[in-house]
Amino acid sequence: MSALPFSKISASLNAVLAAIGLLTVAALTTPDIAGQTRLILQVLLAGIWVAFGLQLIETLIVQRTKDIRGSTPEIAVDILAVLVPLAAFLLVHGRDQSLYCAIWLLKPLRGSIFFRLLGRVLTKEARNLIGVTSIFGIVLFGAALVAYVIERDVQPDKFGSIPLAMWWAVVTLSTTGYGDEIPQSFAGRVLAGLVMMSGIGIFALWAGILATGFYEEVRRQDFVRNWQLVAAVPLFQKLGSAALIEIVRALRPRVVPAGGIICRKGEAGDQMYFIVEGRVSVATPNPVELGSGSFFGEMALISGEPRSATVSAATEVSLLSLYSSDFQMLSSSSPEIADVIRKTALERRGATPKA
Repeated sequence: MSALPFSKISASLNAVLAAIGLLTVAALTTPDIAGQTRLILQVLLAGIWVAFGLQLIETLIVQRTKDIRGSTPEIAVDILAVLVPLAAFLLVHGRDQSLYCAIWLLKPLRGSIFFRLLGRVLTKEARNLIGVTSIFGIVLFGAALVAYVIERDVQPDKFGSIPLAMWWAVVTLSTTGYGDEIPQSFAGRVLAGLVMMSGIGIFALWAGILATGFYEEVRRQDFVRNWQLVAAVPLFQKLGSAALIEIVRALRPRVVPAGGIICRKGEAGDQMYFIVEGRVSVATPNPVELGSGSFFGEMALISGEPRSATVSAATEVSLLSLYSSDFQMLSSSSPEIADVIRKTALERRGATPKA
């Protein structure tokens, strides 16, 4: 199906249009803008709205015959970006109409994998996060209660009730310390110090839980991706799951664009390479091309000699690299793989040299 004019907006263009729209919204709140300039800015907002509307139309048309479950967040953002400003134009009067275009803040996030990752982390760590949040609530109410008891007679205007004292507790627990409410008594200041130290610990727990969750999720994704790459190399396809797990941990993926140099003749070699996709060119007296499933650079690991040839990417190539220290590990855990690599290296050494 042919694309509608201006409807296929890339992620970068989405961000640019949203940024222009938000800057325009900010400019329209300036009271000094003259009538003609204001009209131009409003027309600019309308143009951006039209572009987003065309994008929504095509998204709905293209996805009509497809399973749209994976595209639901993107479609929801597109719908909000069009309907919220339209509703404001029809239902809101006065200078606040343009403020509803601030919904375009969501546009740069359209299709972002970060929020899917964040959702998985929050789901996985929900119990721990709820537990820390419960502690936060307990400390918050307890601090407000104690501050009320201690300071209510000294500062009745600021600590005359628990709801009033709770503002102080929030500010102190978050270690913001605005200074608009300060305990006057010695006991109140001791309480403030304890609450601030508790706040540091609670926020550290939140940060630690989220950081660990993100790390584990990213590591899991990398492991799955590397497993797929390793399984695509014919040399490893006969191995069992246990051996594959060790190799996945040892091999490191790398993508080289067409024409890029992978290794140079004469330089020290501390790693060899397995080709997953694409082709490489080995610059020998009789140039050789290697394709998917091949490997090269093994002589550097076996003999410790410098590279004997320069290898470059004939096409964009996806590689798995194996460092010398990991090669020793592979030799002990999968001797059959190491034997094949050594045998191939000796055959190549007796024929045409290769990196």
